[in-house]
Amino acid sequence: MTTAIDPALRKALGGISGILVTPFNADESLALPKLKPVVDRAVQAGVHVLVANGNTSEFYGMTTAEAEAAVHAAAEQVAGRVPLLAGVGRSINDAVALARASRAAGASALMVHQPPDPFVSPRGVISYVQRIAEAGQGLPVVLYLRDDGIGNDNIIALCQIPGVVGVKWAAPTPLRLGEIIRATRGSGIAWIGGLAETWAPPFYAVGARGYTSGLINVWPEHSVAIHTALEAGDYPRAAQLIETMSAFEALRAEERNGTNVSVVKAALQMLGDDCGPTRPPSAWPLTPKAEAELRRRLTEWGLIRAAAAD
Repeated sequence: MTTAIDPALRKALGGISGILVTPFNADESLALPKLKPVVDRAVQAGVHVLVANGNTSEFYGMTTAEAEAAVHAAAEQVAGRVPLLAGVGRSINDAVALARASRAAGASALMVHQPPDPFVSPRGVISYVQRIAEAGQGLPVVLYLRDDGIGNDNIIALCQIPGVVGVKWAAPTPLRLGEIIRATRGSGIAWIGGLAETWAPPFYAVGARGYTSGLINVWPEHSVAIHTALEAGDYPRAAQLIETMSAFEALRAEERNGTNVSVVKAALQMLGDDCGPTRPPSAWPLTPKAEAELRRRLTEWGLIRAAAAD
């Protein structure tokens, strides 16, 4: 089945999907106005799509009501300058409520988190996405697939659900992704790398285009440069640019990936765009060693003044 998709959205999905942080005050209450300079910087740098309520947004650390507030705030701040994907998930009723709230906020499409339920079944995921797509009342749906263990047939069935226009592939299995892309050729599905810049080249090699990014909160220009190189087929240049920012991703992967958002928020504090702490179970604050390494890298990249490292 071929799903109709607005050409502008389809083109944007082949670019960078920037996953926005969720700003908190020191007491961990929402501080959504603090996101505005981050949004503006990303849009001005040329990031193609912004995403509210993704994993870098600490989606699973927020209540449903907070997630609804976050998507409304993001929509106001983006103001139609680029497409806005709105993450939805958790229990089916929460996901449906978030789909409706995201539509009311003016989101361009929904991004459906893969259910983390310990008893999730492959056919249950299909029913889950169908219910959410119906609640979206025509909003395009992008799947966020972190576990490809549900099997090729089920992934193909998910792509055939009316309204599904894209898949963010966040499993480190490019060969499996290539199989699915070949099996769904002609479907109109946008296949997007879901493991950020470092995994973009192997995903590109099998047919995916674009990728998710948390780096855009801090250094969007660098992510855009990587995308430009990949689109031009200049893999040596892309590899060089990715190597430059690889230390940032290495820091995010520490403590069993528990510093993933912490590093982004710590970097924003160093840049003067304080978006507050992360919530448990994320690791906060950074260890002194990680904080020193992050500050050194931001200084090296020219994002903060050298004197600030003293």
